[in-house]
Amino acid sequence: MPPEDSEVGSTVSGIDPEVSGADASGAALHWRALEGLYASAPINALFTSRLEVPGEGLARIRFDVDPACFHAAGAAHGTIYFKMLDDAAFYAANTLVTDRFLLTTSFNLLLSKPIKGGSIVAEGRWVSGRRRVLVAESRLIDESGDEVGRGTGTFMRSRIALSGLRGYAGVA
Repeated sequence: MPPEDSEVGSTVSGIDPEVSGADASGAALHWRALEGLYASAPINALFTSRLEVPGEGLARIRFDVDPACFHAAGAAHGTIYFKMLDDAAFYAANTLVTDRFLLTTSFNLLLSKPIKGGSIVAEGRWVSGRRRVLVAESRLIDESGDEVGRGTGTFMRSRIALSGLRGYAGVA
């Protein structure tokens, strides 16, 4: 079984989900705006998924994987693993950057078990970096509570202002 919402701060990352040294209401607004940005991305209309940002350096995306995502042998194609892992790590990192959209510069995957469908939780957590380059990792948990994949990504600040993006600006 995937971790409950209350377990994220302790089991997923060890990062205190409370905002330290920042205005809590401003951080929460940024996190809600990131959730709006995720929901507004055209690619996400292809998937049944929802982003939750429970705290600084953390992101959780719930995905429903159905046969439309399968390769010829009847399990989720690797592109689906990448999408889920990259998104969770990306949004975990972008919780620490309030002015710019991040870009994935590299991402390493480990696919450890076939996904035959159902609900998958992608958990992301920030690992290091706050200035130009950030590192975050993520993992996929299936309905049985098994880890089915993990990844580590490197993300850099772009020149794209978050405030200028429709989905972000519509929430903040």
